[in-house]
Formats: sequence, C-alpha cells, structure tokens
Amino acid sequence: MTLFNDTELFTTGLGGKKIFDIPDSELILIDDFFSKEESDIFYERILRKTKWREHQMEIYDKTYTVPRMIAWYEDKDNVGADPKGPDWTYELLKIRGRVEKETQLDFNTVLLNLYRDGNDGVGWHSDKEHNTGPNPIIASVTFGETRMFKLRHKYRKEIPTIEIPLHHGSFLLMAGTTNSYWQHQVPKTARDVLPRINLTFRRTNRNL
Repeated sequence: MTLFNDTELFTTGLGGKKIFDIPDSELILIDDFFSKEESDIFYERILRKTKWREHQMEIYDKTYTVPRMIAWYEDKDNVGADPKGPDWTYELLKIRGRVEKETQLDFNTVLLNLYRDGNDGVGWHSDKEHNTGPNPIIASVTFGETRMFKLRHKYRKEIPTIEIPLHHGSFLLMAGTTNSYWQHQVPKTARDVLPRINLTFRRTNRNL
C-alpha cells in the first residue's frame, strides 16, 4: 500500500466551477472543492481506517472479482439497512456535510472505491436504478491520484466522448437525466499511478 507521504505527489485542478453544456445531462465540476491540505488528510485517514473488501459480480452466470476495492456506508434508519453495518466515520460525515451544503440535498449512502493502481478501473455502465430510481443524483468526490472520468451518450453516437480528469479534492455532480442517457467509466491505464479514492454519495430508497 502506498505510504502516506506520497500525498505530496497528488495534484489538484485549476480551481473553480464548470457547468457542462451537454444534452440530456446536468453535470457540474468543482475542481478545488477541498483544499490540498484537507484532501491530503482525508486521503490518508480514509485509506488507513476503511475496511476495504473485494466485490464479486455475476456476468452471464460467471462470477468475477471487480478490479478495485470497495466499502459501503449508509444511515442505519434506511429501509433494509444492516444494523451491524459500519458506522459513518468522522471523516465521511465531514465530507457528506460539505457535499450536502453545496448541493442543498440530503444523502444517506456512500460507496467508496479504492483504485489501487492503473490495473484497477471500472468499465462503461450506468448506475443501477432499483434503489435510487431512474435518475439518481450522484455526488462524487475524489482524493489521491488523478484518473480520467469518461462519459458517452447511450443513443447519440455523433456526440463525442467527454473526458474529465478528476483531481485530488475534486467534486463532480451528476444530476437530471444523466444516468438515463449517459454511461461513464474510469478506464485502466498503463501509467504508473498512485491510489485513488472515490466517494459517491446517493439517496437510496429500497421501497422503490
């Protein structure tokens, strides 16, 4: 596992807020949502304190181990929540509070993904809808290595693929009909890269 002093190698973005003018989507990027100092601390503590685990996925009756590590946190009063599940850490609550203040929305779950190196990634997909509805609002926070986040329209092939480098401390909000009309991925890379931690906050409702 990468030593914590490697955080000095992580780069932040140019700063500011960018609203993407693309069809069938509401997409907002804030490059410096957390300062470099805050991001270093969150990266170190989340990497060290999280009980990371492998995740198995079934595809065409075969079971695969996804190329990244995950952790899941949710409010204990969620319908169907595991009462023995992990409690939100101080760091996760601080991050959630900042995200909720920015968006003026409430989130009750967070999925953590740890991309250990360039061999870890996630292929083209849209988020599953059974717990969130067809058009979930997804608030994504990145700490650690910069990785490319790509989006492609599901139906309009003439629209170019969008590439967004997600830097240390960045925040990306996907809202509106983004999940219905767009797929996204974090591709693997042959570059020698350090770990990246990504948090995706959602509002889930298992009664949907």
